[in-house]
Amino acid sequence: MKNFPTDYANILQRIDAVDPVRYGKTRNFINGAVSYLSPYISRGVISTRQVYEAFVAKGYSLYQMEKWISELAWRDYFQQVYKHQGKGIFTDIKQPQPDVQFHHLPAALAHARTGIDAIDQGLQQLQQTGYMHNHLRMYTASIICNIGRCHWSQPAEWLYYHLLDGDLGSNHCSWQWVAGSFSSKKYHCNQENINKYTGSTQRNSFMDTSYDVLPDMSVPEALQAAANTTLRTVLPASNNIHFDTSLPTLLYNSYNLDPLWRSEQPANRILLLEPSHFAQHPVSEKVLQFILDLSKNIPGIQVFAGELHDLYQQHNLSSSTLNYYSKEHPAFTHYPGQKDARDWLAPQVQGYFPSFFNYWKKVSRHL
Repeated sequence: MKNFPTDYANILQRIDAVDPVRYGKTRNFINGAVSYLSPYISRGVISTRQVYEAFVAKGYSLYQMEKWISELAWRDYFQQVYKHQGKGIFTDIKQPQPDVQFHHLPAALAHARTGIDAIDQGLQQLQQTGYMHNHLRMYTASIICNIGRCHWSQPAEWLYYHLLDGDLGSNHCSWQWVAGSFSSKKYHCNQENINKYTGSTQRNSFMDTSYDVLPDMSVPEALQAAANTTLRTVLPASNNIHFDTSLPTLLYNSYNLDPLWRSEQPANRILLLEPSHFAQHPVSEKVLQFILDLSKNIPGIQVFAGELHDLYQQHNLSSSTLNYYSKEHPAFTHYPGQKDARDWLAPQVQGYFPSFFNYWKKVSRHL
């Protein structure tokens, strides 16, 4: 089972250990040479640009590592969609998801009982470790949405709840891409394809059929029941925050835990965990602990579990009392003060692109 160290030195070693050529050849296999960097990129500890520059420094050409870099670009692409659409990513982006029959969280997903062995093993591993291979995520979404005919929204929030690399942009846009509400067609897989990339040998499942049969299948009984599951985050009690009003205040959150951000600048450093954010998009205890552990890489950081206005009230502050800095992110547009740009793979390429191909074509020109 994969573990994810949280100290910065080990994270940098993990970047160094990636073989971008092997990654390109084997990334779709669950035992392939994947990077395991996504939790650190999602949490803003490292950036796509930082990873790209590390491999340029090693002498790799874009041609050699194109598959690897294009996967980093997918992450930035979904972030650009989120930045442009805002809360629109929580509804069908391009068109209504086709053929929906259910709008619940399927029990088969919540209890790892889809009946497809490789998927159920992946779902069990997810709840134990907070990790799921990207190809398994696509298979899962395809089975739940396109075979189970369930709307993507509740399953997407459930998966986000468990993922160490839970990222609202990447997660929700990926579900929509599979389900056909953010793509020109649904993504389908069958048992043969699942067996090939997971190493399983299962036969005679409801997925063991040809691709032309899959779109018109009746919903298997195993996928019909709803789960009685509540997703909730219990935030830690806040310590007393010390403010030096002569210094600026840097606001961190679960998507910006970069220990190098303004690291030379004396400042109040606050990890802000707002109950309103986690009520809308809860994360598991395991994920929350991962966030708190990653924050320890930032010297002098203080944790405040409360709303921004609670922070003001408890310390007799206001949005104008201190100079505030944060990193731009669509989930935290209400932060006051200056918002620094994120470290994009190609910072020159900004805006909404209707497809990844259009985005990648522009990004690759700058690499």
